Formats: sequence, C-alpha cells, structure tokens
Amino acid sequence: MNHLTDTIIAPATPQGQSAIAIIRLSGMEAIAITDRIFKGKMLRDVDSHTVHYGWIVDGEKEIDEVMVTLFRAPKSFTTEDSTEISCHGSPQLVQSIISLAIKNGAKLAYPGEFTLRAFLNGRLDLSQAEAVADLIHASSAKSSEIALNQLKGHFSSKLKELRQELIDFAALIELELDFSEEDVEFAHRGRLKDLIFKIINVINPLLDSFRWGNSIKEGIPVAIIGAPNAGKSTLLNTILDEEKALVSDIAGTTRDFIEDTLVIDGIMFRFIDTAGLRETSDILEGLGIERSKQKLREAEIVLFISDIHKSVEETTAEFQNLALTNDQTGVILLNKADTISATLAEPKTQAVAEKSGAKTLLITAKYKATLQPLLAYFSQYIKNHNQAEGTIISNARHYEALENTKLSLEKVLAGMDTGLSSDFVAMDIREALFHLGTITGEVSTDDLLESIFSKFCIGK
Repeated sequence: MNHLTDTIIAPATPQGQSAIAIIRLSGMEAIAITDRIFKGKMLRDVDSHTVHYGWIVDGEKEIDEVMVTLFRAPKSFTTEDSTEISCHGSPQLVQSIISLAIKNGAKLAYPGEFTLRAFLNGRLDLSQAEAVADLIHASSAKSSEIALNQLKGHFSSKLKELRQELIDFAALIELELDFSEEDVEFAHRGRLKDLIFKIINVINPLLDSFRWGNSIKEGIPVAIIGAPNAGKSTLLNTILDEEKALVSDIAGTTRDFIEDTLVIDGIMFRFIDTAGLRETSDILEGLGIERSKQKLREAEIVLFISDIHKSVEETTAEFQNLALTNDQTGVILLNKADTISATLAEPKTQAVAEKSGAKTLLITAKYKATLQPLLAYFSQYIKNHNQAEGTIISNARHYEALENTKLSLEKVLAGMDTGLSSDFVAMDIREALFHLGTITGEVSTDDLLESIFSKFCIGK
C-alpha cells in the first residue's frame, strides 16, 4: 500500500455511463494537483467545504465542465486535504481526468485505501472501517441499520472501555511480578474476577447475536424441499412474482438448485428451489439431489412442500426423514388445496401439525393469495428473532475474536481458582487483551489490514 505521503485518486462512483461521476483525491498535494488541472477559482485560496464551478483542462485543452468540492484537513473523511471532482459520467471522461491527475503527481488508490487512511489517521477504528464496507454492500434495511450502528462506534467504544479496565489490572499483575520475592498483591483478585465476569456478560449476548446478524447480512437461507412435482418451482415463482424456475409435469425437471432473494419487512430472504428428493438412476438428477441435501443442511428455514392428497402418516414421515437440527425451523406446506374441499383440508392440516410438531400451512402454490399465511409467518419469524435492544454483530472476524477473548478470560478465572502463579495469569490476560484489541484495531498487523481493506471498492 502507498505511504501516507502519497496523494491518491480513484473514482468514487461505479463504473459505467451515468449522468455524473465523482472522482476523489486525498493527500498533502490533493488541492495543489487539482489546481493544476482545474480552470476556475484557485482552490488554494478558498475555504473548506465549498463547491466551485469550472473546467478540467490539459494545458489549453478543455476536458470537461465540472464542479469541485474542497475539504481541508482535518475535516475530511481521511482527515487529509481532499477534493472531489463531479464530472459527466462518461467512462472515457472519468479515465481521462484520472490519467491527467496522475500525470500531475497523483497515484491511483488501492482498494479501500481512503478508508485505510481514515483508520491510520485515527478518524475510525477498525470495526468502524469494516462497517463502511458493510454499509456499502448492505442488501436490506436491517443490514444497513446494523452497519450504521457499528459505524457510530457504540460497539467499539464499549469494548475499548472494558479493554482499558483489563489493561489496568494487567499492569498491576505485571507489577507484582517485579516484586515476586516480596509476596505482595497489587491486583485485588476479587475485583479482577468481577471485571472478567463483567466482560464475559458483555461478550455473551454479542456472541448470541451473531447467527441472526450474519443471517441478516447474507440473507436468511430458505430451502424449498419436497418430492418431484410437489410444487417447489411453482412456489418459488409465485413468491418472487416471476418465472424464475422451469415448471413441468415431468418429474426431475429441476436438476440443480435455483436461488433468488426477496426482502420482507426490511430483511432479505434467500429462497432456494431444490431438485426433488427421490431415488434415481439418472446421474445428473442424482447430483442435483445431493446438492439439494447440502442446501437443506445449510438452510435456516426449511419449507417442506407436500401434496395435500398424501396421507398424514406419509407426509409426517417424509418431513421427519429430513432430520432437521435444533438450529433449523421446519414448515410443512400442504399444496394443491384447490383440489380438495375445505372440510377435508382443514382437519388434515391440523392432524399433520399435531403429529409432526411443525408449523403446517395449507397453500396452492400457483396462487399468491393462498401464500399470505406463509408471508405472515416470515414476518413473525423476523419479529421473534429481532432483538429489542442491544448490539448485533454480523462480522465473522469479530465473532472469532470475541470467542477467543472469552476463552482466554475463562482460563484466567480457572487459573485463579486453582492458585496458578501470577505470571501465567498475566499471560492469559495478555492473550485476552490481544484478541479484544484486534476488533478495534488497537492490535493489528499489515496482513490483517491488507486482508480487510482489499475487499473494499477502489474509491472507498
């Protein structure tokens, strides 16, 4: 990555034609370089946070009519002098302006380098920097909300506070080691235990929130499972209001899974139509069935669709054969309700629900109106899982660091209970501090930073 002394440039808007595009510069020479290619006001003489009309020029040649916004350090995203050039959105124009700026001293930014500079310059901690990327890639209102809360720093500020308290205790234990021959105790063990319990009590709900947070971030996986011709593809098409999956009366038409998304009450659901489950000698269909079983295992919600004309015992047995885990929620959908009288359908639905212990709904997959109870179920599922308050984590790196922190703190507690010497207790505390510090970037490595920021777009 470039040194902080370089002035970097990159487009801040996506590639492709558009009405306007924005090109961002940041660094000590950002204003001077922009002045060299901008014909309008002299930017070095104007106030911060002002916008100026003019032309981008290469000598006497006019390149484009633009607006330039100026941000003086430290009141910018990177805390450095920055400019943003709003030009017409032709890819050729954007590239011409970037090339011209590079010719005048700028360097093309690496992916995530603007946000990296914000982190290195102390404007953001590492978890807030990651929240920037999450906010950009948010696929639903709820995932945007989680990223925005993390960006505000509530999560990291609490961790920093607890880490500092632990550092203070660690310093006292380290001091004890300097006076080991005198048998003194500077760090009160009772208060240390209280602090560790306090930290663990903060960590536990964060760990518990990860599964839900990750589902929100990636989309809640919903597998549509059932026998061939049960109506799985029809159900997917009706839910999505489009012909996503091929529908046929021929068994085994769906040879592989088909996936698409739908946002319900601000949360994205990933619906996966799978190959029908049955014994088959067809190699391709067999491969599809194996993938269906894999998607079944990965799903958070399993929609088991069955023909209403099957017996209660057969439907229940097929559902139970799915062998869902405790982390999965199964819903039985009795399809083709339009082919049977309500006087027969309702008792059968109730009997399946009682015998299977699963939520059971009566539907006709090809009619959207009959799916309203299913859509209502998804809404209720969201309400049941949404936390009324508290922070939700959705980042796997944070989850791993918190888990490792908790394990290290539990080792500290065990060590104190068994009378472990202070040097070993101090070692476990240092380990906990390390893992906790990696979340906010108080402890970081070049490899970690490169791994995180390489996933950013080039203009962020």
